[in-house]
Amino acid sequence: MTTTTGSPAVEVRGLRKTYGARRAVDGLDLRVEHGEIVALLGPNGAGKTTTVETLEGFRRADAGHVRVLGEDPASAGRAWRARLGVVLQSTEDLAEATVREFVHHVATFYPAPRDPEEVIDAVGLREKAGTRARQLSGGQRRRLDVALGVVGDPELLFLDEPTTGFDPQARLEFWELVERLRDEGTTILLTTHYLDEAERLADRVVVVAGGRVVAEGPPADLGGRTARRARVRWTADGVVHEEATDTPTALVARLAERFGEVPGLQVLRPSLEDVYLELIGEVPTLGAAAPAPADVLEVSR
Repeated sequence: MTTTTGSPAVEVRGLRKTYGARRAVDGLDLRVEHGEIVALLGPNGAGKTTTVETLEGFRRADAGHVRVLGEDPASAGRAWRARLGVVLQSTEDLAEATVREFVHHVATFYPAPRDPEEVIDAVGLREKAGTRARQLSGGQRRRLDVALGVVGDPELLFLDEPTTGFDPQARLEFWELVERLRDEGTTILLTTHYLDEAERLADRVVVVAGGRVVAEGPPADLGGRTARRARVRWTADGVVHEEATDTPTALVARLAERFGEVPGLQVLRPSLEDVYLELIGEVPTLGAAAPAPADVLEVSR
């Protein structure tokens, strides 16, 4: 695996793409550093797919600066494509080929592929190596898709909704595979609708709405410090009280001095889902009277 130094893996400034009268991407900026996992989040129609397909070289931007591994995807050649891995949301292929045949065949497309047998092991398909693709379960088929995406030993891997249809155990095993790829130096751009997936895997989250980036940062910091303030909730004289605070431990200590055992005590922090939904305008402001889903840190009865 070669690595471009001195520039980010992905650099996008002012990307615009229009379909007829609809502006799918409207001045989007994006930067992905080498070795990062970046999760691209947003509602349907936000511009995620158009952005990613532009980065992959499948669409041409109407305007803006786009560089992927140092080159413009619209004009980059075969040598550049050999440095990418792409795992699409759905694929059409030779369903009669076995896992081993498929991975070995795709490996021949690249100048310096990984060992196909090692890749089959890495994605957990050793016992299915002789099984035809059409006979695989949904989770096993997704593992094969990943094997095809990484067998070329890519510097940059695009994962589009990689765990759709997975059962919980398959998702966990897939996450561990993605983390191993990152540890080996692969840069990954992930699109997902699963907020827990983004929180588990991503070094940074980029939220897109209306064709623009509306927020970005580490999952724990997304939305800024104010959005991540704790909310302390308790009951007094049959009335539920709630206070947003940066120092929940101090507030709980004061309540304990007042009540002893604080009735109905809850200390909550907004989850990634809370912040994400607020950013795309689908819930009231965090900390409003209506309680939003959150991570409960401690509860006293």
